[in-house]
Amino acid sequence: MKIAVIDLGTNTFNLLIVEKDNTGGYKKLSSNRIPVKLGEGTINKGFIADIPFNRGISALKEYSKIISDQNIETVVALATSAIRTAKNGLDFVEKARSEAGIDVEIIDGNKEAELIYLGNRKAVKMNGDLSLIMDIGGGSTEFIIANADTILWKQSFLLGAARLLELIKPSDPIKESEIKKLYQYLDEQLVPLKEACKKHTPIELIGSSGAFDSIVDMMAGEFKTDSLSDKKTEYNIELENYFPLSETIISSTYAQRLKTKGLIEMRVDMIVISCLFVNYILDTFDLKKLRVSTYSLKEGVIFNIK
Repeated sequence: MKIAVIDLGTNTFNLLIVEKDNTGGYKKLSSNRIPVKLGEGTINKGFIADIPFNRGISALKEYSKIISDQNIETVVALATSAIRTAKNGLDFVEKARSEAGIDVEIIDGNKEAELIYLGNRKAVKMNGDLSLIMDIGGGSTEFIIANADTILWKQSFLLGAARLLELIKPSDPIKESEIKKLYQYLDEQLVPLKEACKKHTPIELIGSSGAFDSIVDMMAGEFKTDSLSDKKTEYNIELENYFPLSETIISSTYAQRLKTKGLIEMRVDMIVISCLFVNYILDTFDLKKLRVSTYSLKEGVIFNIK
């Protein structure tokens, strides 16, 4: 069965096309990524402005052509934070259907977290120990406390990198006062996560794709570790190397980050916020291990299709 999954994220629309076999496994046929930045200028105002709105529709038209050129049996298109919180989110869904011929389903944060877990569980070796899974999106960040068997707790927070960037409006480079403002905001917003971690005590952080992919590739550029590859879905990040690298990124200017090995241009503006967020989680919950899963929502959708 050929399956096309479109993840309509806040910053990026991702398309993954696979061929699934009878054993539940799949072969990746192609993948595409188009930066759309739906939240540009209005992420915290509750609507999608005209220019990013049209960028998103253009991206879906491009994906529709790719899908129609292949014999795809199942197409799943899921919209997350930016579209589900926008006053004109349903308008976007309607235009996606009428102009691109793609039926988009808006999913809530709980469903998003569940699919992220299903993807991560296939990518990394989990056992009975509890892990804290973190997926940093543009509009929201999902946290899941789980082991190989089940989810014990999950929640989606309106703490995506694009929202936080718009809220903090950091200098170049970011100032200590702005970092303090970010951490104070996270302290206020993440009370439910603190309560959940106190109850369940996860022992590690699993970073789910996105910004964590950039961390893998930046580590490879700096320390000659393994870079991202289709042949590998799990990466161990040595914290004694990660923390100095993250501090370099946090103290850098935009121009300096453009030259950073392993950092793609579309993540240059948000990687500082992402690294600060990851550091906050590692420090706040005293997590001594960091692993990265290259699977996330898209793969979770595939594994959920029977």
